[in-house]
Amino acid sequence: MERIDLQTQTKILENSKATEEKIAVRTYSGLNPYNGPWTYNEAAHLLKRTMFGAKPEDVNYFLGMSMNSAVDELLSIPAAPPAPPVKNYTNTNIPTTDADFNIPMGETWVNINSNTGNADSQRRGSFKSWWTGLMINQEKNIREKMTLFWHNHFATESVDLGRAIYAYQNNVLCREFALGNFKRFTKLMTLDVGMLRYLNGYVNINAAPDENFARELQELFTLGNATSPSYSETDVKTAARVLTGWKINTTTNTSYFNSAQHDTQNKTFSSFYNNYTIVGRTGATAGDLELDDLLNMIFRKDVEVSKFLVRKLYRYFVYYKIDSASEANVITPLAQILVTNNWEIKPVLEALFKSEHFFDVLNQGCFIKTPIDLVVGACREFGIVIPDGSDYINAYNMWGYLQNYAALMQQNIGDPPDVAGWKAYYQEPQFHEIWINTDTYPRRNLFTDTMINSGYTRNGVKIVIDPVAFTRRLNNPSDPNALIDQALKILYRIDLTAATKDMLKRQILLSNQVQDYYWTNAWNAYVASPTAANYQVVFTRLRDLYKYFMNLAEFHLC
Repeated sequence: MERIDLQTQTKILENSKATEEKIAVRTYSGLNPYNGPWTYNEAAHLLKRTMFGAKPEDVNYFLGMSMNSAVDELLSIPAAPPAPPVKNYTNTNIPTTDADFNIPMGETWVNINSNTGNADSQRRGSFKSWWTGLMINQEKNIREKMTLFWHNHFATESVDLGRAIYAYQNNVLCREFALGNFKRFTKLMTLDVGMLRYLNGYVNINAAPDENFARELQELFTLGNATSPSYSETDVKTAARVLTGWKINTTTNTSYFNSAQHDTQNKTFSSFYNNYTIVGRTGATAGDLELDDLLNMIFRKDVEVSKFLVRKLYRYFVYYKIDSASEANVITPLAQILVTNNWEIKPVLEALFKSEHFFDVLNQGCFIKTPIDLVVGACREFGIVIPDGSDYINAYNMWGYLQNYAALMQQNIGDPPDVAGWKAYYQEPQFHEIWINTDTYPRRNLFTDTMINSGYTRNGVKIVIDPVAFTRRLNNPSDPNALIDQALKILYRIDLTAATKDMLKRQILLSNQVQDYYWTNAWNAYVASPTAANYQVVFTRLRDLYKYFMNLAEFHLC
């Protein structure tokens, strides 16, 4: 089988638009409760959008309950955070005088400061590997998908934070508020040490106000830049004055307020905010009180704030294009739910995931997989065996390899390209099409080819797609037609044509014969006597089949 060429890139983009007719409206479905069938197809759609990949075991688990119960469970996140990342690196090039030197391998570094770049660089790698491991081993809920959503929304770059501890703390905050209160979350993110460092909040003082965070708070985090009329440049400068005086305690890795560096004068905003004045305050509580006033003022623009956030959630979970019908039937009522529920996120997602719009056939199989969806989803759906986290050296090695591959495809978790996040989530009109280009598409194929062929080996440990083990999980692997159908049901969201499936069956599983028993006999012979020779016969055919599946355009859609 020859690798498909880059013309397939065009097919991926065409398939991603296959459900979009050349009319102003794609579908008129809205937030009415979904009352359609609840089959493997619908459950897989729900899981592939709310988790990374849909393991067949997970799909079958949720099929054992109603759709409403499935959504409820996906939106039930345990309060306890996962165990923190550990030191998986040696002390090479770390001075003996640095505190990190004395941390035993296998113990966490998140509570001990390091003052050397070598140690911190290793810690950033540990953090990213740990995060990748959490996505691969995710529980049956939406926490991992929402953590990445918030990381993109309140974007920071770990390489610019000064300490990997700050990146970890920021990640913990995103996890804690995965389905929490958006307004409260915005306040805590404003005071987050990583955010203060990243957007210069810690150098924002009365003598020299820094507008960086004040600008992004309005433009990227709450209001967007499409409101008309909109906030003004003066509003940015005035908000910066409100936020003066917040500092970082580099010993405790916490934020604190320095009243001596706070602008105590009154701050009056533009007509967009109804010329609202925040009264200048003095003393230890001034920073908190004025920040609350600022956020109350911004969130009183409830239509603008709610629609801005809901549109981002929609593009993350449903579809990249919002037409007039989606705006009226989905975005507007979801925004109202957000406001009515005092900025709680969970009721919004509950209404969305239980709606006829979410399960509308036109909203299925229309997303191009993100690099994380591709890499993590392949690991989960194929059941790639990765060392347990207790074997931290080998586990972190493998998680780091997978994280790096996603970064090569232009989604480097922990380090989005800038404060706006990844362009595929916001750049009009391409949006998710940005994931597919002449650089990333060959890397996608190279990743799947590598994982189905040689895999990745380090320290004598290998991670690889085992095509035989995957096939053993299918219901009727001795029937070549059932095998292909069920494998595609797991791996694809758009089915292949009968002619294509028949061609693949004959050329690969039947070795260019015409009778199905050529495969059935080979599989049954292997099951009855798994000798090296019998194994090799089925292994070669299955490897070539799944490799071909992953090289087709349809594999890149979810």
